Amino acid sequence: MNFYITYFIVAAGLFAFVGLFTMFGVYAERKVSAFIQNRLGPTETGKFGTLQVLADMIKMVQKELIIPAAADKILFLAAPAIIFIAVYLGFAALPWAPGLVPANINIGLYYIFAIISIETLGILMAGWGSNNKYSILGAMRSAAQIISYEIPAGFALISVVMVAQTLNLQDIAMLQGILSPEKVKFFGFWDVSAIGGILSWNVFQAPHLMVAFVIYFIASLAESNRAPFDIPEAESELVAGFHTEFTGLQFALVFLAEYSMMFLVSMVGVILFLGAWNTPLPNMGSVHLASWTTGTIWGIFWILVKTLLLVGIQMWIRWTLPRLRVDQLMNLCWKVLTPLAFACMLISGIWRLWVM
Repeated sequence: MNFYITYFIVAAGLFAFVGLFTMFGVYAERKVSAFIQNRLGPTETGKFGTLQVLADMIKMVQKELIIPAAADKILFLAAPAIIFIAVYLGFAALPWAPGLVPANINIGLYYIFAIISIETLGILMAGWGSNNKYSILGAMRSAAQIISYEIPAGFALISVVMVAQTLNLQDIAMLQGILSPEKVKFFGFWDVSAIGGILSWNVFQAPHLMVAFVIYFIASLAESNRAPFDIPEAESELVAGFHTEFTGLQFALVFLAEYSMMFLVSMVGVILFLGAWNTPLPNMGSVHLASWTTGTIWGIFWILVKTLLLVGIQMWIRWTLPRLRVDQLMNLCWKVLTPLAFACMLISGIWRLWVM
């Protein structure tokens, strides 16, 4: 019985975190976009507009749940829940600190990839169930985009898995700092096991993993339907894409899923490439900065800082780059990112056998 209570507490904690991050993310996006466009953003509701998101949430909860007359009611009602739950369940396998992971499973990375792929099904259900031409176009675009970009993203992540020799995200995190049970080599030649810090992160353990990280980050933008890969929600073309007909709490779930996905893909990138919960500070002589800044509290701090930095870059890109056309989107995926990611995967195999 105690196990079930623990599971419930962990699930509730993750849900609370997702909700709080979404509130923070919406406010931050408004302020970031305003700064980039030389505007002020929210200013009236609360100090510096900090209560604007809360006001929007209260307004959204009060909105009527409208189901279009010609919609497929079952698909229409189930789609937002499936979209959100698919992303929310992905948080279960993410390590937050040494010894702090909701579900420490051996195939954690495989689990995350498998569970978030269900989001595509929910988006198709939303588009088809709405019986709206803009919604079905957005859903079809989204399915094509997400399925396509999962391939270079998967190859990029496999590049790390081949070097680390494990799918367990906590083990991958452990191999990138002073707590590593194996030797850690900077670019394959300098043993930095006792130094730790930024020098021991995966992105610096092999030169090709830098390329793999860039590929993964670009693909993660497409996975999250973020600009410049936001053609499934293209406001100037499709009103709002697959969620055009949703309102109230249903729209809130779709919105919650989008910001949760931003955090999820960023955190996966941090765990696999940027040292996870390991400190960026190295041990230097008698000054053991890495040792002093490694632990549970420090781990949560470092992984949040790194993840939020990537989320900030996602927002920066959204308000800087124009949306790609469909043909440009597919050309980038199949002709550029996929061959490069496949090459990174091959190099990882050679690197593991001959260099490590």
